[in-house]
Amino acid sequence: MGLHRPARRSGLLLHPTSLPSPGGIGTLGAEAYAFVDFLAASGQQLWQVLPLGPTAFGNSPYMATSAFAGNPLLIDLLPLVDAGWLEQEPLLGAPIDDAQVRFEQVIAHKRRLLDAAFEGFSTHASVEEHQSFAAFCDAQAWWLEDFALFMVLSAVHDGGSWSSWAEPLRRRSAAALAEVRAEHPLELERVRFVQYLFFHQWQALRAYANSQAVSLVGDIPIFVAYDSADVWSNQEIFWLDEAGRPTVVAGVPPDYFSATGQLWGNPLYRWDVLAEQKYAWWIKRFRAMRQTVDEVRIDHFRGFAAYWEVEGDAETAIDGRWVKGPGRAMFDQVHAELGAFGIIAEDLGVITPDVDALRAGQGYPGMKVLQFGFGGNGANPHLPHNHTWDCVVYTGTHDNDTTVGWYLSAPAHVADHVRRYGAFDGNEIAWQLMAMAWGSCADLAIAPVQDVLGFGSDARMNTPGTSEGNWGWRLQPGQLGSAHATRLAALTDLYGRLATTEEEDADAETTAAMAAS
Repeated sequence: MGLHRPARRSGLLLHPTSLPSPGGIGTLGAEAYAFVDFLAASGQQLWQVLPLGPTAFGNSPYMATSAFAGNPLLIDLLPLVDAGWLEQEPLLGAPIDDAQVRFEQVIAHKRRLLDAAFEGFSTHASVEEHQSFAAFCDAQAWWLEDFALFMVLSAVHDGGSWSSWAEPLRRRSAAALAEVRAEHPLELERVRFVQYLFFHQWQALRAYANSQAVSLVGDIPIFVAYDSADVWSNQEIFWLDEAGRPTVVAGVPPDYFSATGQLWGNPLYRWDVLAEQKYAWWIKRFRAMRQTVDEVRIDHFRGFAAYWEVEGDAETAIDGRWVKGPGRAMFDQVHAELGAFGIIAEDLGVITPDVDALRAGQGYPGMKVLQFGFGGNGANPHLPHNHTWDCVVYTGTHDNDTTVGWYLSAPAHVADHVRRYGAFDGNEIAWQLMAMAWGSCADLAIAPVQDVLGFGSDARMNTPGTSEGNWGWRLQPGQLGSAHATRLAALTDLYGRLATTEEEDADAETTAAMAAS
């Protein structure tokens, strides 16, 4: 019996922070619902987002203070006004100026308003609302309590890394933590309340998306930030010294993005300890993702086969080494406990046979990126004629320049290869590459929203290897309209990626069987 081939699908990549908003950053409010409507109208079946956790230094969603918590910046404030917990007036004058300073403006502005909403909730919420909050806290206590403690202690120490805290707190002495709970009950409750708001709004948005036949694709980074509740509360599963500092950290060797590699700085896992624990922490992570999104992209999947280890005090990633990862054992344990679910393996970079074997052995589709396909010969696996149905093709990812920006800055021989391969003039390069992706035999095709709009490098989301000027792109009101939806729907229909009914699928199978006989 052959592998089951799912229906051809397509979708768009847009992190919620990039949605339009009068508050300077996208939220889970009306514009998020409008984007779901756009996806449905344009025939798209997936909305892919970046990690949803609370960000810290650099505002990167890949360096969150928790692998389980939600980002408070995404909370829509208007429902809090409607609930009577927040006055309308403070919403006016929200920061909407320069994109690169907007994060800091939004953080301070939103913190004040969420604090006010907590006070309003405490005094004005109904019995049922208090019960709903209490039920959330009980159900999520397994991660929420450590996260609340971490955030309160971080604030008490003016944002200082947890390794600089007094030893009883750094080592999580039961007596020391009990003292924190006794001294800061309101601050801890405020952290819990903000998380309640985020997940309440996220699950409502997810339900709406699903009602419109749109699935949400989340992102699970392989590594976590050092200064996070995850490392502080699970020190035994990371390579740390006696003072709690990382002895080795994550990165990648020299690559497409950087001649000196990328020194990410995340602490590396003690896979031996995790194996003894039957990968319990990772199973919790995947379970939480399954409760949050419909499908999951695993970032840096190759690290589960082998990862690039760099000394903790290194200045670049050049002098690292490959170290064997957990391999199939972890995924077998995850699926044994959680069952099968939709996973995309981000298998970009230095890919070796062991990575391919791990991905294929689990039945996960890998990724192909059109921007990586040009400038060489016809054997490049990212070129459409080398695609297989069980992969996901992207025009570009959040780490790439936009297609227009990439094409305009590409060497002449690369741009010429693109035009000759596609038999087009390059005048609408974003849509031409989208047509190439949608026409691929890959069962799933995804493009960043910036490509739908034909935007240039100014709309780039992230430049790997840099720490400033990233994650700040914002979609402006009215930029994405019905004309884009109509054109995208036509492209999606042309290449057989519109959603079909069971009857249509059966008819197609009958037709294919008759043609083969």
